[in-house]
Amino acid sequence: MVAAVGLLTACDPSKDDVSMPGNSSLTGDQLASGFTVVQYADEEYTTEAADGNYFKFTTSPSRVVTIYQKDDEGNQNILASGKPNGTFKIVPKRGNPTEQTYYVETRDFNGNIITGQKTATVYVPSELSAEMRLLASDAYGSKTWYWDTESEAGGRVWGNMGAEGPGAGDKDGRDISGFIWWGVEDAADLEGQLGHSVTGQAIGEEDNAATMVISDDGSVKCYDKGGNQIRSGKVEVRNYDPSNIWMVGTLHTTEGATLFPFEINAGGKYVTDFEIHKLTTDKLVLVYPDGGSWGGWQEATFWCFKSNSDGDGMLTNYDGKSWTWDTESEAGGRVWGNMGAEGPGAGDKDGRDISGFIWWGVEDAADLVGQLGHSVTGEATGEEDNAAYMTFGGGNVKCFDAAGKEIRSGKYEIQDYDPKNIWKVGTLHTTEGATLFPFEINAGGKYVTDFEIHKLTSDKFVLVYPDGGSWGGWQEATYWCFKKK
Repeated sequence: MVAAVGLLTACDPSKDDVSMPGNSSLTGDQLASGFTVVQYADEEYTTEAADGNYFKFTTSPSRVVTIYQKDDEGNQNILASGKPNGTFKIVPKRGNPTEQTYYVETRDFNGNIITGQKTATVYVPSELSAEMRLLASDAYGSKTWYWDTESEAGGRVWGNMGAEGPGAGDKDGRDISGFIWWGVEDAADLEGQLGHSVTGQAIGEEDNAATMVISDDGSVKCYDKGGNQIRSGKVEVRNYDPSNIWMVGTLHTTEGATLFPFEINAGGKYVTDFEIHKLTTDKLVLVYPDGGSWGGWQEATFWCFKSNSDGDGMLTNYDGKSWTWDTESEAGGRVWGNMGAEGPGAGDKDGRDISGFIWWGVEDAADLVGQLGHSVTGEATGEEDNAAYMTFGGGNVKCFDAAGKEIRSGKYEIQDYDPKNIWKVGTLHTTEGATLFPFEINAGGKYVTDFEIHKLTSDKFVLVYPDGGSWGGWQEATYWCFKKK
């Protein structure tokens, strides 16, 4: 009987309900205190770290929770949900505070939402210098460089030139095209130039698909077209000054760190201090004067690389970048209109050039005034002008008329960016009405918020939206063509 009384007492809800998951008197502080985490430095959860970005969580007593952070406008970014224990990660972008606030949410027995607030110290990468943002990418942590077979050196990727060095390029800015003597237009032809190398052996860098991956910590790795590593080392940019007309800085490397790092006609000599003749989000041109310094008109070696892996950098230049209507677009100079295609796979013949798919479009943005039946409001706002523009940066986009008056704004995000895809390199996700004339054609007034990024370079920006938002065979699609302002 004593045991039975004890059992009945243990089940008395007036004494035990504080610890029950569905308790109606649960507070946010109680929820937060019963939520514990262990932080890890790696996504495999093998190495604990006080400032780790990867969290294992448990709840006590056990209760199903949702974990989220809030953006500046109070919108929730869900980190984990529907579990009493599990994992989540907080990986802030560079420059954000190391102390991060997040929220734990559950429902009590009566269905009321209970929210607890937590803070954690996490690792946040330090801000990159302007030059390393361009060289190694701020958004992705590394940047992949290829031989530039469409280079300013007449499509040549490596060769020699004649110049006087600083001051010699004032006429054409940093364009070295007027100084070129000779060069290889296909990296495969570097196999015939192994007499200039140190080892005299082909290793796989002699291919247009060879890559040089530079990371934001200064490490560099080179790969053949099959992805096999062929060399590695370290790089750093010294004396960066983009205002200089000939040489914006020096790329200092360890020996043999970069693709085909050999001085021409030197009998086999590594170059470790390259003049940076041009550095943008998608172009890298290096020069090395005979002997390492200029002394009047003389021979120099050049290298030309390109990159398409830094989507965020090309869109924003990391400090805000403006885009305007492209009246010289690949769509026959049209800036907005419709086309017919099958989507992914349809552009294999011409790469990402949509010119063969165009049905109709306006060649002067002023003609968009006659297309307001496709808009949501039916009103002209000032975006119907070739000089209207939009500025991207920091997750925000603002649109302006030709006079610079703001006409709309919103948020944006590049999602699923992959420059290897032939048709769609990513998705530009926006809030409603964030970009210039963001309307689907022939839809009776509909905002587009998930644009296919068909092309993105430092100079060109082409967007496509299939009828209804997805491809299902040959169908109509809307396109937008912009160029760097």
